[in-house]
Amino acid sequence: MPHELDKILISSSQPDFVERCTKIRAGVFSATHFDSRDKREDQLDAILNDVGQRDDEAVAEYTEKFDGVKLTSEQFRVSNEDLEKAHNELNSELLKSIRQAIKNVKEYQKEIFICNKKANQHPGIKYTPIKRVGICVPGASAPLPSTVIMTAVPAQVAGVEEIVVVSPPRYKGSIHPVILAVCKELGINEVYRIGGAQAVLALARGTKTIRNVDKIVGPGNAWVQNAKKKVLGLVGIDSIAGPSEVLIIANEKANPSWIAADMLSQAEHAPGSAVVLTDSQKLAVEVLEQLKNQVMQLNRAEETIKCLEEFGGIFVFDNMEDVIDYANVFAAEHLQIQCGEQSGDIAEKIKNAGAIFIGDFSPVALGDYWAGPSHALPTGRTAKFFSALSANDFIKSTSIIEYDKEMLAKSAEDIIRLAEVEGLDAHAKSVKIRQEQ
Repeated sequence: MPHELDKILISSSQPDFVERCTKIRAGVFSATHFDSRDKREDQLDAILNDVGQRDDEAVAEYTEKFDGVKLTSEQFRVSNEDLEKAHNELNSELLKSIRQAIKNVKEYQKEIFICNKKANQHPGIKYTPIKRVGICVPGASAPLPSTVIMTAVPAQVAGVEEIVVVSPPRYKGSIHPVILAVCKELGINEVYRIGGAQAVLALARGTKTIRNVDKIVGPGNAWVQNAKKKVLGLVGIDSIAGPSEVLIIANEKANPSWIAADMLSQAEHAPGSAVVLTDSQKLAVEVLEQLKNQVMQLNRAEETIKCLEEFGGIFVFDNMEDVIDYANVFAAEHLQIQCGEQSGDIAEKIKNAGAIFIGDFSPVALGDYWAGPSHALPTGRTAKFFSALSANDFIKSTSIIEYDKEMLAKSAEDIIRLAEVEGLDAHAKSVKIRQEQ
């Protein structure tokens, strides 16, 4: 009896192979971005305009409408007492794990921070931390304390003075206690129980209750991400992140059971993209069988199957060179390579990916919670030009230019010549006048 997932296995010999590959990539992209023909675009504009005009009143109304929680503006902010209570009630073993995860992320971020490098001693540039940053923490389907760690710790390493967390009140009319506990552990005391597009604009423009920030980072649904895109320029943003995705490159040496488990770890997000690229027909069939068995053991089996049908695939290519080429076109958020001793060499050929997980024992969950790099990653092929969030995203550079009289005199004729060819006489004269004295 055919299974719903049988159709996600497709070989390069099949006539619709390229079309299927392209369709999945386009589907992941469109799940992130609203276009001008999408009615949600008009609805988003209406929300942002309303919040811009009616301030906290509109934020409260949309919180009630979308989250089912009625709050006054005075109730937006989580009290220090609630933060302290959540921290005190946290399971001791969980707190131990959280503290080690924080330590791992902090150590990694310090090592890659540009201000620890020689560039910061160059006389021609100055790096300054962004002063105030807003972090969006999703709360719709499950509590995500790891998102607080993966966004706030890099900001703290960079020296950000003020960190603001917003998250929708989806847990008993407030934010899940484990998220609040992590905020308290990190010393973040400005936390608001608001989410969605209304929270993004509140952070970007400021309201009577919430002071505006300089940059907004963090994941969220399509409404949050498109709102971030709308306020870009008013504030900075990290990237426009869509549904979680994994692309797995595997050969005949890979473990099909592990690959299926890795696919499901992303597909269970629903939406979430899970794609395998291989040069082995035998492995592809084995992965499919494992996938069909394992998916039925999940609590959300039906939703996950639908997600795999729409955003999943097991693609068999003629050779590994073609696999690598397509992986670079796909530009996945998470890219796993399970090709035995060839894994490292293949990783060297990957140019576009948010994060690369090399070898059989490097599942995406390692990056999500523990290894040190932030799990805030570019999705929907934006890994071609966006990077993983890091401490370096929370600083800005200022150019420093200082010439003395002799240095300017030596360069004056060239500068004047360049200014005059552009027809900018005043530019040229600002140099000439200094040579006449």
